[in-house]
Amino acid sequence: MAVDPRELMRARFGTEPAEVDPVASDAAIARILGRRTHRSYARREVPQSVLDVLLAAALSASAKSDYQQASILHVRDPEKRRRIADLVPAMPWIGDAPVFLVFCADARRLRRISEMRGHPAHNADLEAFFNATVDAALCLQTFVLAAEAAGLGCCPISVIRNHLQVVCPLLDLPPGVLPVAGLCVGYPSGTGHASMRLPPSVTLHQDRYDDAALAQRIDDYDRRRDARHAIPREKQRAPAKFGHADFYGWSDDKTRQLAEREGSGFGAFVRKHGFTLD
Repeated sequence: MAVDPRELMRARFGTEPAEVDPVASDAAIARILGRRTHRSYARREVPQSVLDVLLAAALSASAKSDYQQASILHVRDPEKRRRIADLVPAMPWIGDAPVFLVFCADARRLRRISEMRGHPAHNADLEAFFNATVDAALCLQTFVLAAEAAGLGCCPISVIRNHLQVVCPLLDLPPGVLPVAGLCVGYPSGTGHASMRLPPSVTLHQDRYDDAALAQRIDDYDRRRDARHAIPREKQRAPAKFGHADFYGWSDDKTRQLAEREGSGFGAFVRKHGFTLD
């Protein structure tokens, strides 16, 4: 059934679009605009033949300089799934999803190929880390779009980067290979969650970066988002440290999260795991 593209834009940004080009009615574009995160899945297996096609689509993503520095792990071992899920008890869908994938930045492969061909391997500095990480992220997003076109739902799990000391040994990830994010995959059991995004007035710029009106636009966004998906008082982050706010919007939630310095040991681990980050 066709979906009104104006409604998709309203749902995504919470504002009334001034004008929507007919190209928004294209099935692929409309699917992206209407994308939802799914954390609850039907008790239905994803056929391996379907997964193979989706993985092939993911590996068709753009890659920096054709280096192709993304690798994907399909975590099928029940004990490994359980151990990863136990790291984040607030996210039971990690263990419940029919499929769990881990998308990795892989600088190791080119290093090994350089050794095979007798060339020096300069693939450990900050640019190398950045290149491999972006490759993995593009691969993940391409998989998500392909999966949704096939009727599946997905939920990225970036929090596994907070547990590298456990995840890397558990998955036998050697130096130069780092998890960028996990991904839960399955046939949705519900409609999922459409996250309201910051409006283009905040994230799009013309010719020069301009955030002069940021304060008012963020206040407006907080109010629109709260009207649709209010964060309940019991979900406010770290109340012992920050107290309870009478009004608790997206900006309060994200800045409290940022203040907690999640992943503060990430750089040190990355340096020990094969990247100099010079």
